[in-house]
Amino acid sequence: METKFGGDDPQSRKKLMAMVAVDESDWSFYALSWALDHLFINAPRTVETGERQEGDLWKVTVVHVTEPFHHFLYPAGPGGGTYYGTTSVVESVKKTQEETAAAILSRALQICKHKKVKAETLTMTGDPKDMICQATEQRHVDLLVVGSRGLGMVKRALLGSVSDYCAHHAACLVVIVKPPRGSAPTK
Repeated sequence: METKFGGDDPQSRKKLMAMVAVDESDWSFYALSWALDHLFINAPRTVETGERQEGDLWKVTVVHVTEPFHHFLYPAGPGGGTYYGTTSVVESVKKTQEETAAAILSRALQICKHKKVKAETLTMTGDPKDMICQATEQRHVDLLVVGSRGLGMVKRALLGSVSDYCAHHAACLVVIVKPPRGSAPTK
């Protein structure tokens, strides 16, 4: 059964919002490439630039979530106490996080450019699981695409899985893109 969104007239079609979550892992970029290849498989191209016209059916947002930096430490062992990082350390870490997020999103936009698809980016700070689900709800996303690191059941249970959490809590359809067969997880 084929679903049509608003009929054959391009002007009456509903624009669908896709969101792809990326982090520093190769699997998230594999998921981004997969999404671009499969969402835009039949998208027409403009004559001038050859870019795919995503305006007719899909709009793509690439989201990256940075974990919040806690500027205090709880040392292990006897004595206890809380230690706070100096202002310069806190600023240095925040700057590094911003640079890392910018590099990740830049790499994602390069993949989009290579596939001739326009995309917007979104950076958020917080727990990735919660923030991605929150973003799908706030932005009325129709499809969320996330990569899977290929963790086994035990590791997934102990470490938690962003993709697994999103599959159960996102307010939209979720596609989890698994790594290619024979690939070893990197992160």
